[in-house]
Amino acid sequence: MKINADNHMNSENNNPYAGMWVTADGYIRHKLLPNGRYDEARGNRRSAYTGSYTITGNHIDYVDDTGFTADGEFRDGILYHAGMILYRERKVD
Repeated sequence: MKINADNHMNSENNNPYAGMWVTADGYIRHKLLPNGRYDEARGNRRSAYTGSYTITGNHIDYVDDTGFTADGEFRDGILYHAGMILYRERKVD
C-alpha cells in the first residue's frame, strides 16, 4: 500500500479499501471511490450522504459535504463505522 509522508492514503494512491461496503441487511451502502470521495445510500435513498474520506493505516475518517465528521476502522475485512458493521460487497459472476 502506498502512503504519503504523513502515513495517509490520498487520491493518487492505490486504495485497497475502495469499493462497495454494505450492512448485512443491505440497507446502508458505502461506496468508497478510489479518488477519496464516498457516496452513502440508505434504503431507496441514493446519495443520502456524500463527502470525502481519508485512510490512515486501518482507520477511516469521513467528512460529509455538510461538514459532519465520522470515523471507522477496518478489521479482518470488515468496516466498523458509527455502530454499524459493513462488509465488502463481492460481485458474483
